[in-house]
Amino acid sequence: MKYENILVEIKGSVGLITLHRPQALNALCAALMDELTHAIGAMEENDAIGCMVLTGSAKAFAAGADIKEMAGKKYIDVFREDFITANWEAATRARKPIIAAVAGYALGGGCELAMMCDFILAADTAKFGQPEINLGVIPGAGGTQRLPRLVGLGEALKLVPTGKAITGREAKEIGLVNEVDDDPPSFAAMIDGERLEMLVPISELNAGEVDETHYESARVLAKKRMRGQIAPLKAIDLLRVAGAETLEAGMKRERDVFLDLRQSDQARALRHIFFAERGAKKIPAALKPHIKTPDHVAVVGGGTMGAAIAYAFLSTCAEVVVLETDVDGLARASANIEALISNSLSSGRIDETAANARRNQLTLTTNYQDLAGVDLAIEAVFEDGSVKQNVLRSLEAALRPDAVIATNTSYLDVNMLAAALADPSRLVGLHFFAPAHIMKLLEIVKGEMASPKALAMGYAVAKRLGKIPVVAAVCDGFIGNRILARYREAADSLLMDGCTPWDIDAAMVDFGYAMGPYAAQDLSGLDIAHANRRRQDATRDPARRYIPIADHVVAAGRLGRKTGAGWYHYPADGDRQIDPAIETIILFRNPLLRCSWNTIFSTLK
Repeated sequence: MKYENILVEIKGSVGLITLHRPQALNALCAALMDELTHAIGAMEENDAIGCMVLTGSAKAFAAGADIKEMAGKKYIDVFREDFITANWEAATRARKPIIAAVAGYALGGGCELAMMCDFILAADTAKFGQPEINLGVIPGAGGTQRLPRLVGLGEALKLVPTGKAITGREAKEIGLVNEVDDDPPSFAAMIDGERLEMLVPISELNAGEVDETHYESARVLAKKRMRGQIAPLKAIDLLRVAGAETLEAGMKRERDVFLDLRQSDQARALRHIFFAERGAKKIPAALKPHIKTPDHVAVVGGGTMGAAIAYAFLSTCAEVVVLETDVDGLARASANIEALISNSLSSGRIDETAANARRNQLTLTTNYQDLAGVDLAIEAVFEDGSVKQNVLRSLEAALRPDAVIATNTSYLDVNMLAAALADPSRLVGLHFFAPAHIMKLLEIVKGEMASPKALAMGYAVAKRLGKIPVVAAVCDGFIGNRILARYREAADSLLMDGCTPWDIDAAMVDFGYAMGPYAAQDLSGLDIAHANRRRQDATRDPARRYIPIADHVVAAGRLGRKTGAGWYHYPADGDRQIDPAIETIILFRNPLLRCSWNTIFSTLK
């Protein structure tokens, strides 16, 4: 058989099989698995071979099953072909021991393939995990059944329902990996044969037992982190099976659940998102020569958005300069960034060492001359055209000629802003979404004069910050905000029908949104959307329904979290609270609702 997806080599008494699909991070497709099955069979018949070593590249053992191959198949195709499992078990049937020598990614099917081997040797940099949950399915080749038998149910409950990845060292600590070494393939060839003969087959291992509270905790976490998704809960049920039934019985159950979930609407939607996001991250060929990672960044404006943008860069070890107009502004910027650091500390995402590193990377200034050394400067000042143009002129005067200038405008005409510069090709729109250090979307707004270098910087920023770049043309609200405008209009219509902001928010959270529209508005700042509505007054279609309640909230001085009150009340030392004052504003501005809320709700019941 001619091998196109694997490399085969015999070294003394060791048969070395190397997975070789570098363009796909060794993703496991049907052709590769056919070749692997054949190679294992041939080495089984070769009396000169005492054991086999299965490995990949330094970057990837195998990054998982080939999702593209899976996506186009119908349920009946998968069932009839016995897709995935038909030729995946060759390693488990081999009489001679097989050692998995793992470096880089061993995710999904890659992790499952490693577990089919008799011995796992890994580099410390290896990444093991079962991320199938993120695609709306569960592991389909034994992940829910073999993993708990190797590491115990308690550890498996931490990994499978969450899709969490762990290093080779961490995998060794919990029992998934037998040994850790810097050069797994070389070390594998030297492993004592007697040690291999003493290994207990995985089918004879016991997953153990855990208290019922472990299952319940896993369910609570899954419902919180992946609200509305079916797959994490199914995975927990299958892990319970691993603790009660044979490997064979558990594998059959896993297979049935995998097939059912694979054809679900959720799985199809999540696969679509996966491919869409991966496609968005691809840098156009024309821009690749201009890519330069920004290591030294300036942010003008230290308000809610500016501070979050700065913190996003600080979290990637970049040097960041935040510029404000005066000492009071610097104090507010410092407080905003410190609050983000403290939040990361209290939630356990960073430790004190990392927190201090972020603080040391930050420079606060009121002097544009302190920005002379930066690679990229981002203005994040108030959404006013003339204010932004003045800032952009000051940046152009202070920065190196090769530095890129970016505007974080949410609505304004990027071409109009670029016109303020002597060299408008330096400007690119980088529209972050609140909270900027968390939200994954980054709109790269392409002005008419934007240079390839400026556009390439947008992609470089997205890559550095782990965001998904989407290129938008210059138009009112670009892409994200045009969608959000219709979403908010629908929500405001419900206010006029008698709903409260918190009822609407709760409904959207139950539906699967991270937060509802009104909590999100409070986070971004109600004044930004208000300014945009005023800008649109002259051109608004008079036949289109306009609901002014948000305007009255702003007129009351309630601009969101930054003022301590918006649609909700935000006490200094607590979470957001329902505020009866909002009910009063809605009722006062809507004569049709001037009856008690209790009456409304009793009628609905």
